Amino acid sequence: MKSILLPTDFSENSWNAIAYALRYFSNTTCTFYLLHVNPITEVAITDIDYNYNIEPLITEELQTKPARKKLNGLLKKIAIQFSNNPKHSFFTINDTDFFIDAVRKQVLEKKIDLIVMGTKGASGLKKLIIGSNTADIITKVKCNTLVVPENATFKSLDQIAFPTDLLQFYGITTLAPILENLEHFNGTLNIVNINKKEVNLNKDQEKNKDFLEDYFSTYPHQFHFLTHTKIENGINTFVKSKNIDMIVMIAKSLNYFQQLFFHSKIEEISYQTDIPFLVLHE
Repeated sequence: MKSILLPTDFSENSWNAIAYALRYFSNTTCTFYLLHVNPITEVAITDIDYNYNIEPLITEELQTKPARKKLNGLLKKIAIQFSNNPKHSFFTINDTDFFIDAVRKQVLEKKIDLIVMGTKGASGLKKLIIGSNTADIITKVKCNTLVVPENATFKSLDQIAFPTDLLQFYGITTLAPILENLEHFNGTLNIVNINKKEVNLNKDQEKNKDFLEDYFSTYPHQFHFLTHTKIENGINTFVKSKNIDMIVMIAKSLNYFQQLFFHSKIEEISYQTDIPFLVLHE
C-alpha cells in the first residue's frame, strides 16, 4: 500500500493535481492524506483603543474551521467524481505551521511515499526560482514529488523522458519508481542527454550509461544524445517531438534540473504547462 500526500490550498490547480493523482493510482491500493496548512502569521497579542477596550483576538478555531469545512467538501467531491474507488482511502489533515515544516512532519509521521503538488504552468514554474511552496518541497523535502501543471490531464504514460547529464550515479532504490511506471503503464523510457556542443562521454559517464542500460534492459528504452545551444529549449523540442507524457528528474542532479526548468526565461518555454514531472530523491 502506498501513502500519498496531497497538499491543497483549495485552488483549481491543486484540485487538478488531486484528480491527476487519483487517476494515476486508480489501480493501486493507496492511502491519501489531504493536507491543508494554515500559515503562521504575526498577530498582535492585543489591540487596545484609547478607552482601553481590548478587542478579542481571532481564535484558532475560527481560523481553522473554514479549512476543515473545505477539506470535507473535497472528500465529497472526490466521492462524486471518482465513485469511491475501493482501493483508495482518505484522511484529512488541517495544520497550522510553516508550510515546509508541516509537510516534513507528515512525510515522517505517515511514512509518505509520494507528494503530489499542483503548479500554475510556465509562469508558476518561473516563480519556483524565488521559492514557491512547490520549489521548496522539491529542494527541501526528501520525498519523491510529482508536480502537476494546471493544464495537465492524466493519460497513460506511453513515453517517459529522463533527462540526465550522466555525471551522477543513481542507485537502484532511487530509480525504482521509474521501473514501476514502465511496468504499470507498459511505457518506453527515453534517457536524454543534451549538451550545448558535441562532446564525448568521459569514463564516469560511460559507466553510468552502462549501468542504466543494464538496469532498464528488460523494459523498452532508448538513449538520445542531443546538441542544442540552449539546453532548456533542446528538451522542450524533444518533449514535443516524442509526445512525452511525463518527465522524470533526480533531485541529486539539481544543477542540471535548474538548467532545464528554472531558467531565467522559463516563461518562453511552454511544455511545462501540460507535462507533469516526477522528482526522485535518494
